[in-house]
Amino acid sequence: MKIIIMRHSKVKYIWKKWYTSDEFDKACKEYDMAFVEHTEQNFPDFNHQNIYISTLLRSRETAISIFGQTHLRQTELINEVPLRSAFDSKIRLPLWFWNFVGRLQWFFNIARQIEGRFNTKKRSKSFVNMLCKDRDDAIVITHGFFMHTLLNAFRDKGFRYDKSNIHYKTGSYVVVEK
Repeated sequence: MKIIIMRHSKVKYIWKKWYTSDEFDKACKEYDMAFVEHTEQNFPDFNHQNIYISTLLRSRETAISIFGQTHLRQTELINEVPLRSAFDSKIRLPLWFWNFVGRLQWFFNIARQIEGRFNTKKRSKSFVNMLCKDRDDAIVITHGFFMHTLLNAFRDKGFRYDKSNIHYKTGSYVVVEK
């Protein structure tokens, strides 16, 4: 069984450097609704029958850009880990701060975040179990932060892969096999 896990294409969105908490939350929603740049991707010789995408627009747009109007299997199980401001603030703070503290809260399962690490792991395991039950090769177009948890879930199920990165660039992919 072979699965290609790809991060979506580059999003057409320009982040500001400083945000209040409300501005950051609004920017996260705008990013989730933004379109992506056209992508041309050369995958290895592969069966493109099973293409899984998240429910976020950037995943769908990437799939259509690469594979055209084809049957796509959409699931929330591979959505990006949602992010929101770590606390309420009228003071503008740097973007890196909001991202860092929000992901720290995710790691420690702090309720301020929409989803904690335990639920993300559960979601990724459910998706891997679903693919293992089907036993078919697949392409999965998902999101950068979520890819780490998803790859760990594949590894826990006995899959192997060559490269693991701290930051997956848009359009990059990893091949996992069992």
